[in-house]
Amino acid sequence: MANPLAGHTNTYHTYGHEEALAGIADAGFRHVELSTVPGWTEHVDLDADPGETRRLLDHYALTPVSLSAHSDLTTSEGLEHGIKAVRWAADFGIPIVNTAVGGHQSADENEAGFLGNIGTMADEAERAGVVIGLEIHGDIMASGEVTLPLLEKIGRDSVKINYDTANVVFYSGDSAVEDLPKVVDQIVHVHLKDTTGGKGVWDFGAIGTGNVDFEDVLRILREAGYEGPYSVELEFQGEPWPPLGDVNAAMRSSYEHLSALGLR
Repeated sequence: MANPLAGHTNTYHTYGHEEALAGIADAGFRHVELSTVPGWTEHVDLDADPGETRRLLDHYALTPVSLSAHSDLTTSEGLEHGIKAVRWAADFGIPIVNTAVGGHQSADENEAGFLGNIGTMADEAERAGVVIGLEIHGDIMASGEVTLPLLEKIGRDSVKINYDTANVVFYSGDSAVEDLPKVVDQIVHVHLKDTTGGKGVWDFGAIGTGNVDFEDVLRILREAGYEGPYSVELEFQGEPWPPLGDVNAAMRSSYEHLSALGLR
């Protein structure tokens, strides 16, 4: 199925896995991006029996399209988590593992450490038949434009971009509509995220309440022939997270807004 529209369980950052899946399904989504991010949103335990996750997905009639497994890939511990996530995703039948550079304050240290490990993770991904989506996130991947040289250094078909429509604003100050065409042929996954702020402003509410032009974003991707997943990620104003009922309402309104633009 081209362009499945998923709900990201990271939207339910401080809530349980089942609360996330229930809210996503109730909002109208039939696909989901699962989250296993150490120290942040750990809905999926990569060391646990995956049977419980399968049971919950079946119960809520949700199909996973991707696994969010961000870790600090400049470190051996981060690489270990990334490899474990790739293997878990492959065994579960999930084709995309999303991650980010992660790491230190220094951009040079961050990039050097990352490049020393991403090839190893890419080797594992190629063996497993999984694609890695590097998220627009942080200084080194602040926008699609600045990410292109990094992809060239990596030089692996199994490493593509997970484009985040609000992170590009938060980290670079650029708009998705201006930046997206520069990298559209390198995108494997898209986070649909809205923002009311500019660079450095953490405000990621319901789709349609901010400044991201989703109609133009979808047009650019459609005209480029993008057939990968869209995943709705809401991060509000950060912690403390909104009440569960408010999160659910934001996901419902986001689904309705995107449905009106032709996504299901």
